[in-house]
Amino acid sequence: MAVSGRFVALLAVAVVPTVLLGSGWGGLAWVAVVVLAAALDVLRAADLGRVRIERRMPRLARRGTAAEGTLVVANDGTRPLRAVVRDMWEPSAGHAPRRSRVDVPAGERRTTRVRFAPFRRGRRTTTGVAVRAFGPLGLAARQLVVTAPAELVVTPPFRSRRHLPSRLARLRELDGETTLQLRGHGTEFDSLRDYVRGDDVRSIDWRATARRQDLVVRTWRPERDRRVVVVVDAGRAGAGRVDDESRLDAFIESALLLGALAAAAGDRVDLAVLDDAVRDRVHGATRNDVVQRFGETLAVAEPGLAATDWAAVPALVDSVTTSRAFVVLVSSLDSVGASADLLAVLPRLTRRHAVVVTSVADPVVARMASGDPELAEGPASRTRRVTGPGSGRSTGRDVYRRAAAERTLLDADGVADVARRAGAEVVRGAPDEVPPLVADAYIRAKAAGRL
Repeated sequence: MAVSGRFVALLAVAVVPTVLLGSGWGGLAWVAVVVLAAALDVLRAADLGRVRIERRMPRLARRGTAAEGTLVVANDGTRPLRAVVRDMWEPSAGHAPRRSRVDVPAGERRTTRVRFAPFRRGRRTTTGVAVRAFGPLGLAARQLVVTAPAELVVTPPFRSRRHLPSRLARLRELDGETTLQLRGHGTEFDSLRDYVRGDDVRSIDWRATARRQDLVVRTWRPERDRRVVVVVDAGRAGAGRVDDESRLDAFIESALLLGALAAAAGDRVDLAVLDDAVRDRVHGATRNDVVQRFGETLAVAEPGLAATDWAAVPALVDSVTTSRAFVVLVSSLDSVGASADLLAVLPRLTRRHAVVVTSVADPVVARMASGDPELAEGPASRTRRVTGPGSGRSTGRDVYRRAAAERTLLDADGVADVARRAGAEVVRGAPDEVPPLVADAYIRAKAAGRL
C-alpha cells in the first residue's frame, strides 16, 4: 500500500485537537479515523490484476534525436482506475514523462505518450510499468509492477553524415555524370570520344582511330559491385577516451560513413566487429539498408580489454570474397608494442587487397606537445604554477608533460611509417577528422582503379 500527500496532510491535522484540548486522545481519534478511511479507500481502488499494459513504440532510435511511443493502459476490471503509472526504463533511455496520471473507466483503455531522447547508444530495456491505483478519496493506493517488457536499440548518432553529400558528388563525377573522365586501369569501359590535348596516350583506341582517321580515346567508369570490408576494432584500442568519448565511437563514425558511401557507389559492404573473436557481422549490405544494419550492429558494440586478434583478419576477408577488395582496419596506431599484431598481418593483406588503416589521434596530446599552457591540466595543477615575476616559465611538470606528448607522437609516426612500408595507406587525424579522410581514401582508390 502507498499513501498520498493528502493522507499525510490529514494526519497533520491531529496536531490541532492535541494542542487546543491539551490531550492526545482527540488526536489519536482523528488518526484512527484517517487510517480507517485510507484502508477503505484501498479496498475501493481498482483491481490491478485486471490492468493490462500495451506498448506501441519504435524498435530503433538514434542517439541525440527524439523518438515517440505510446503506452496503452487497459482496465478490464469493474471499478474505474485512477492511477499514476511509471515506466521503468533505464535512465539513459531519456524517457519522459517519468510519471503519468491516467483515469480509465471500467472496461476501457487510455493512451499516454512517451518521448525518448537517449543519450547513450546500446540496448535499453524495461521490464514493466509500475501502476499505483488510488481509491475514490485519493488517500491510499494499491501498487503493482505490471509486466510489459520492451527494448529500444539506440543507434550511433552518425554525426559524420554531413560529409556524405560532398563525397557522393565526387563519386558522381567519377561515374561520368559530369565532364570528368577517368584514366587508369582496372575500371569498366564506358565510351569513346575525341582525343583532347592532355589525355593519357595509353587510353588511345588505335582500332577506332584507324576507322575514323582521327585520334579517339577510351573513357572509363568505376567498376561496381566490388567488395568493401570494414573491420572495427572493439578491443583495448577502442577503450581509450578521446574528447569525452571512447575511441570506439570514432571508429563507428568512420564505419558508418564509409559504408553509406560505398553502398551508394554500388559496392557491397561487409562489416565485422572484432576483439579476441568476431563479435558481430553484417554481410553484403546494400544502399537501401546499410545505415540501418550497420547502426543496429554497432549500437551494441562495447570496447573490451582483450587484445584484438588481428591474425584472424585474412581468413575473415577470404570468407567474404576471394577477389580483390578494399579493406579498412578501423583501429588506432599508438606504439609498436600495442600495434605489433596489426603490423604483422598487413603484408598478408596488402598482397591481395587495397588496405587502409586508421589512427585516431588525441587532440590533448597534440596540445601538450605544442606547449599549450591549458593542456588539460586539472585545477589543482594550475594553481601550483609559480606566480610572480617568473610566472611565464614552464614548470618541471610542464617540461615532462611536453616531452611525454612528443614521445607519444613520435611513436605514432613510427608505427604509421611501418604500416605504409607494408603497403597500407594510413589515415590519421582527430576523431572528427578521420571519417571524411577514410571516405577520401576510398574515393582515391576508386579513381585509381585499385578496387
